[in-house]
Amino acid sequence: MTSLATFWATVGLVLFLALAAYLKVPAMLAKALDERANKITNELDEAKRLREEAQALLVEYQRKRKDAETEAAQIVAAAEREAEMLTAEAKLKTEEFVARRTALSEQKIAQAESDAITAVRSAAVDLAVAAAESVIAAKSDAAVQGKLFSQAISDVKARLN
Repeated sequence: MTSLATFWATVGLVLFLALAAYLKVPAMLAKALDERANKITNELDEAKRLREEAQALLVEYQRKRKDAETEAAQIVAAAEREAEMLTAEAKLKTEEFVARRTALSEQKIAQAESDAITAVRSAAVDLAVAAAESVIAAKSDAAVQGKLFSQAISDVKARLN
């Protein structure tokens, strides 16, 4: 019985292998494996190409970042120089403004002193004239006053002509 079962198992196996060979299963398996191998190869090539592109992009972006950092440093340096220039210019203008205002104030003070001296002199002259008038009025009579008045009018006429 075992030999009969073994016989039929062997016959089934031979028929199966013959049928597989007739239907070209090994060729189909080889073709499927070749297609899968080609697909994997293509995917590996694509992955390699994408990796190279990514590396190229990485290098480019690193270069752009470095350029941007350099440009930013230049902009900051230029801004610092400009701020220093503006500060110096503002300081100079402020000093000039203070100097002008000081000179103007000194001129006004000098003018005020001159006006005060003139006012004091004018008041002194007025006071002296009033004092002279009161002394002359007290010491002179009508004849002397008339003579002085006539003399003053003739002096004024002489000076006007």
